[in-house]
Amino acid sequence: MSEHSVEKEQSMLLQKQMIAGHYQALARAPEEGRKTVYTFVPGNLTELLRSFDLLPVLPEINALQSGMRKLSAGYIAEAEKYGHSEDVCTYVKCDIGMLKKGNISPTGTQLPNPDLLLLSYTGCFTFMKWFELLRQEYDCPVAMLHVPYQADGKIHPHHRDYVVEQLRSEVIPMLEKISGRRYDEDRLRASLALSVYAEDDLVWVLESAKNTPSPIDAYFGGVYYIGPIFSAFRGTPEGVEYYRTLRQEIEARLRDGLGPITPEGSMGRERYRLVVEGPPNWTSFREFWKMFYDEGAVVVASSYTKVGGLYDRGFRHDPDRPLESLAEYCMGCYTNLGLPSRVELLESYIREYHADGFMINSVKSCNSFSAGQLLMLRQLEERTGIPGGFIESDLVDPRYFSSANIKNRIESYLQMLEQKRGTKVGA
Repeated sequence: MSEHSVEKEQSMLLQKQMIAGHYQALARAPEEGRKTVYTFVPGNLTELLRSFDLLPVLPEINALQSGMRKLSAGYIAEAEKYGHSEDVCTYVKCDIGMLKKGNISPTGTQLPNPDLLLLSYTGCFTFMKWFELLRQEYDCPVAMLHVPYQADGKIHPHHRDYVVEQLRSEVIPMLEKISGRRYDEDRLRASLALSVYAEDDLVWVLESAKNTPSPIDAYFGGVYYIGPIFSAFRGTPEGVEYYRTLRQEIEARLRDGLGPITPEGSMGRERYRLVVEGPPNWTSFREFWKMFYDEGAVVVASSYTKVGGLYDRGFRHDPDRPLESLAEYCMGCYTNLGLPSRVELLESYIREYHADGFMINSVKSCNSFSAGQLLMLRQLEERTGIPGGFIESDLVDPRYFSSANIKNRIESYLQMLEQKRGTKVGA
């Protein structure tokens, strides 16, 4: 690896330390008398939870981390022994299987039982069924924050007021009861102010991909960039430090005219600029990424990196309107957008980031993403005049990652783009 690779890895090292520290804090929570809340990534209320000194646990993060560590296949098999169908979201089966095998976190530490299941429903019906299953396993209360779907692509005032009322009358009283603390709005405001710093730097990093060559990969590299802000570290000093460090690293890559860092060091020449829709595959993540960077394909924008918030479209948490901005955040996540809004967003990315093409990774067990993707593909082709590519895999079930098939589709698609440009492959 080059010096720049090592420098870039500093932020990743920092993130690994943060994640490991969080899992260690969770493992110590019972003996230290700290309470934990299981919740989800889209529309999560991390700042509010931390204002009560509650520790968040995110089942999707546990599942994807297990997938990257090659643990998910065993957990999924365990869940299927208990009667869970092959068609059930593999995040759910991975989580249930992990629970049945002792609830050991991906880093090897013990996960505590939840003191509260907090369901912030943002566009994924599976979340509701998931928490029904967890409620059967854990003897703890459940709080639900019902978030209206953006059917017409707008957040209406009465929708925001509806969510704020639930926060005031249902969620906050439950958090007070669980934590033994009174709601402290000043503490929440301070946390939200920190969120804004991190959100500003994240947006700068993501939008750096508008440069040619792009200094980042906004899909594969992007999943690392969104990790802290979409999970347990939004509204924390550690989160602010991570995004400041990351931005400085990307600024250096821009100055030097370098492309993205890959698992094998700095990427070579940028040949294709792509927009990608859908989550990545986690069980073969590096192999999947390599299929792109070996061909000189850089993902300059992706929908997956917006699953925990569309900060690049202007949203920021607002310390002056704490509960209102939490409500708007919940309603603004990508999974809470209707198909027309998703198509418009992807079209804007294709144009703003000067993409040569776009691809859809259709995930077998994720209806929240995969429903309607073929329609989206056709509409994007009509609107942009750019042909789209379509591949299929899964989140954390290795049975549904066909390496040869996916590699062949990616190579064929890029060859088609090359021919469309009227140049010879490899020129």
